[in-house]
Amino acid sequence: MKAVVMNGIGGREMLEHVERPNPVAGPGQALVEIGFAGVNFMDIGVRQGMAWTEMPNPKILGVEGVGRVLAVGEGVEGIEPGQRVAWVYAPGSYAERIAIAADALVPVPDAIDDRAAASVMMQGLTASHFATDFYPVQPGDVAFIHAAAGGVGLLLTQIVKLRGGHVIGRVSSADKVAAAKEAGADHVIVDTEGRFAEEALRLTNGEGVHIVYDGSGPKTFQGSLDVLRRSGTFCWYGPVLGGPGPLDIMSLPKSIKIGYATFFDHIHRPELLRARSAQLFDWIADGKLKIRIGGEYPLADAAKAHADMESRKTSGKLLLVP
Repeated sequence: MKAVVMNGIGGREMLEHVERPNPVAGPGQALVEIGFAGVNFMDIGVRQGMAWTEMPNPKILGVEGVGRVLAVGEGVEGIEPGQRVAWVYAPGSYAERIAIAADALVPVPDAIDDRAAASVMMQGLTASHFATDFYPVQPGDVAFIHAAAGGVGLLLTQIVKLRGGHVIGRVSSADKVAAAKEAGADHVIVDTEGRFAEEALRLTNGEGVHIVYDGSGPKTFQGSLDVLRRSGTFCWYGPVLGGPGPLDIMSLPKSIKIGYATFFDHIHRPELLRARSAQLFDWIADGKLKIRIGGEYPLADAAKAHADMESRKTSGKLLLVP
């Protein structure tokens, strides 16, 4: 089979489209033919040496996708050959085939096409965690969402709106405003210098927002603190861009609450993974959650997909087509 491997830590030149042996489903696993693989900032982090360092190179990148089950190993129940399935974390997803633990698979309903299923797993479950577990948005709450036209931002905006909240989105360029507005953002601020807080405070009559979702790296950290109201909540995510550095907890202002949100805490058991995914699929089928595809690339062009994602010029989900 064809796959995209990284031959070492570094830039996009480390990616290579190669022939690899076909995987075989072992006990508790399913063999899946991949239809679409999702591209995530996590993949860039792996390539740059921020994760999977214990796995020897060359190794196949990618963790997310959708496909059809070809065979199942011993002891597998509830997953059958011919079934369409999706997954959010299975290392080795930049490939034509993959052997995955059956517990990590989610059945895909007939009403959901492959593109939507591949696009909503990591970013959709992340957004769901942020708005329902980490900070359960209540009707009337005001949320500030960084990178509001990105894959997570577009889904997060829609889920906040589904829960009755209001959204102030931040985007990096004027050509992204329409996408954020289409997702439901009530106000969109164009900002690249980290000077968004003043406008957000004006929009909230000086009170600030209830929750800020910031995956934009250290550059926006102080502004996100400034934009919160008293007892507001700061949701920090996005390890690829780095953290804000050491924090003096006694210097945090306005009795705010701050935390690092990890989507695995949303789906830490197989039954939760399937229930949360089913909720996302239901919203999509009902037209309440819309998926925006930012680009589709042949598997061999994975480096181009990484380049486009790193440029921050894309809007929506990027997919690889094996």
